[in-house]
Amino acid sequence: MKLLEEKDIKRYKEFLELHERCNFQQSIEWGKVKTNWKKEIILSEDKEGNIRGSLCVWIRKIPIFGNLMYSARGPVCDLYNEEIIFDLVEGANALAKKYKAFVLRVEPDILKTDEKFRNIITKEGFKIKDDSKDFKDEIQPRFVFRLDIKGKNEEEIFANFHQKTRYNIRLASKKGVIIKEGTKEDLKDFHNIMVETGERDNFIIRSLSYFEKMYDELAPTHMKLLMAYHEEKPIAGIIPIMYGNKVWYLYGASSNKHRNLMPNYLLQWTMIKEAIARGADMYDFRGVSGVVDESHPQYGLYRFKKGFNAEFTEFIGEIYIPYKPLVYKLYKFAEKAFRSLRTLKKNFSSKK
Repeated sequence: MKLLEEKDIKRYKEFLELHERCNFQQSIEWGKVKTNWKKEIILSEDKEGNIRGSLCVWIRKIPIFGNLMYSARGPVCDLYNEEIIFDLVEGANALAKKYKAFVLRVEPDILKTDEKFRNIITKEGFKIKDDSKDFKDEIQPRFVFRLDIKGKNEEEIFANFHQKTRYNIRLASKKGVIIKEGTKEDLKDFHNIMVETGERDNFIIRSLSYFEKMYDELAPTHMKLLMAYHEEKPIAGIIPIMYGNKVWYLYGASSNKHRNLMPNYLLQWTMIKEAIARGADMYDFRGVSGVVDESHPQYGLYRFKKGFNAEFTEFIGEIYIPYKPLVYKLYKFAEKAFRSLRTLKKNFSSKK
């Protein structure tokens, strides 16, 4: 086990991009976007010094409680190789000692049904929280839609879309919706539409400077901005992330006007086609609610993503090592109270 040093950066990037479990949230570039966290990357190497596993850990000072350690969609390795997992956990334990952390929280890209992985991490001291159903319960979405595009062409993928989805894609084109790749300057239009979307759907949005930071660190290699126009006016947009063998739909926004033109359908299809052209294995539509009920406020999002014939996927949730169990218990209570208060404030503001 070792921590990433400056001399390791190039080979770490190569390792990450070529690994089948690659995830952009484990990348150095994404770490630079999250400026309010300190980052450490734990490496596991074989006898020849080749990287065989990694875990990107973010560290943040939480007032009163101390340092929290967090890893999004790690580790990147053979998840059934206990030697590598042990090596990475030893590294995490050393980091916890160094930073006097009260917990390590990890949200891995692994299915809930994977009993083999559960057994391995339990032996390494992890506890598992796998009972959340909604967006607010965890940092990363636990339920996503994923479209397998490996080795497939546009025609067969399009043919497998729901009939209504195919109709809406064609409708957008027929009604004159044009998709263009945007520049950093176009982020202003995207953000304005995002504000409109947030007010309509009642969610908190990132600042324009955040998206500009993303663009500076990730574009054009790992990020795109696609904008939909009608009669030369911007009406919707998406930000996909491309890393290794996958493409993720990370952010999307649509104006209240012209939603009947179905620009979001055409935006998604445009990016799926690009993912196919890149030779990606998967297009990840990201989060939906785990409550599959037509009365749920997020059901429309579920139905939209389902229409692309993507697979509804449930991850294991959060795995964690509480280094200071009592402190972590108190932190979880405070975290839940804060989220409830924020929801009440948001609901109150929306009724004004």
